[in-house]
Amino acid sequence: MFVQQTRLILAHATPILVAQLASIGMMVIDTALLGHYGADDLAAVAVGGGIYISVLFALAGIVHAVAPTVAHLHGAGRRQEIAGALQQTLWLALLLALPGVYLLLHPAPLFALSRIDPAVEDKARDYLAMLAMGMPAVLLYRTFHAFCNALGKPRPLLVISLGATALHGLLAWSLVTGQWGGEALGARGCGISNAIVGWFSTLCAAAYLWSARPLQAYRLLADWRPPRRRPLAELLRLGLPMGFSSFVEISSFTLMALFIAQLGASVVAGHRIVANLAAVCYMLPLALAIATLAQVGQAAGARAWQRAEASIGAGLLLAGVLSALLGLLLWLFAVPLTGAYTDDPAVRAVALSLLGYVAVYQLFDAVQTIAAHALRGYKITFVSMLVHVVCFWGVGLFGGWWLAFHARRPMGAAGFWLASLLGLMLASLLLAALLRRAVRAVQE
Repeated sequence: MFVQQTRLILAHATPILVAQLASIGMMVIDTALLGHYGADDLAAVAVGGGIYISVLFALAGIVHAVAPTVAHLHGAGRRQEIAGALQQTLWLALLLALPGVYLLLHPAPLFALSRIDPAVEDKARDYLAMLAMGMPAVLLYRTFHAFCNALGKPRPLLVISLGATALHGLLAWSLVTGQWGGEALGARGCGISNAIVGWFSTLCAAAYLWSARPLQAYRLLADWRPPRRRPLAELLRLGLPMGFSSFVEISSFTLMALFIAQLGASVVAGHRIVANLAAVCYMLPLALAIATLAQVGQAAGARAWQRAEASIGAGLLLAGVLSALLGLLLWLFAVPLTGAYTDDPAVRAVALSLLGYVAVYQLFDAVQTIAAHALRGYKITFVSMLVHVVCFWGVGLFGGWWLAFHARRPMGAAGFWLASLLGLMLASLLLAALLRRAVRAVQE
C-alpha cells in the first residue's frame, strides 16, 4: 500500500509541479520585459505584485476548501453530490471577488505602509486596476484547480498553464513594447495581459468541465443551483482558516522584505535573490502536498484509515528526501546560482551569506507543508492556522525583527532568515504532532 501511494502521489505531483513552474514563468516574463523597459515600471510591478499576491492567495485559499470537500465525496462514492459542491464553490469565488476587486482598486491603505515614489505609486495603482479586471476569473480558475486536484486529475491544469504562459509571453511583449500597434504600455501592459490570460484560463476550464469525457458522469454544469446557506457556511468553515494561513505565510515574506529595505540596496537585492530561489524550491513540496491532500481526503471519505496513513507516510518521505536533496544542491551550487542573478560583488556576498539558511530551510518547510495539507485532507484547518500564525508571524517575523535590529549583536537580514528557519522547525514539530493525534483519533 505504501509503494502504491508513493506512485500515485508522484504521478499526481509531477504535472502540478510543471504547471506551477510555468506560472512562475509569467512573473519572470514580466520582470524581463520591464527590466528593459523602465525602472519605474519594474518597481511598480514589484510593489503592486506583492499586494496582488497577498490578496489573491488569501481569497484563493478560501475557495480551496473545495479540495477536501470533493475528495471526501469522491472517496465515499457520493458522486451525485460533487456537482453541487463545485457549483457552490464557484458561487463563493464570485462573492469573494467583490472584496478582492475593491482592494485592488483602492490600495491607498496598503501603500501607506511604506514610502513609495509618487511616480512608482501611480504606475502601481494603474497595474492593480488592470489586475482587478481579472480577479473574478482567477478565483474561478483557482476553484477549478483545487477541484481537479481533489479528483486526482492534474493533467488539464498542466496543459492550461503552459498555454496561458505562452499567451502571456506574446501579449505582454506586444503590450509592454508597443508592438501591438499602439503606444508602449509598460506596467499597464503586463496588468492587461495578466487579466486576459486569467479569463482565457477560466474559459479553458469551463470547456473542460463541459466536454471532458471522464467528467460526464458528474453532470457538473447541469441543473445549476443557486447559492445555498449551509454548503457555503461549511465551505467557509474549512476555507477561512486555509485562506488566512496562506495570507500569514505570504505576508510574512512581504513584511520581511519591507523591514530589510532599510538595510540598503545591496542587502535588499541579495535578500531578493535568496527569496526568489526559496520560492522556486517551495514548488516541489507544495506539489507533493497537494497530491497528498487528495489521497488523504479520498481515503478519509472512504474511511480507509490505513490507506490515509500510508499516503501521509509516502508524502512525508518523498517531500523530505527530495527537499533535502534540493537543499544540498543549493549549498553545492551556491556560487554559480548567485552569479546567474547578479555580477555585483556586494549583492553576491549578501546572497551567499543567506543561502545556507535556505538550504537547511527546505527540509522543515517540506515537513510542515505536507503535514498541513494532510490535516486539510482530514478537514482539520483551524488549529493548523493557529500554528502558522505563531510560527510565521510570532517566531519568524517578530523574532527576525528582534534578531536583525535589537539583539546584542544585530544580525541584519540573516536574523530574519534564522528566525524563519526556527519558525519552520517549530511548525514542522507542532503540525507533525497534531497530524499524529488526528491519525490516532480517526483510527480509534
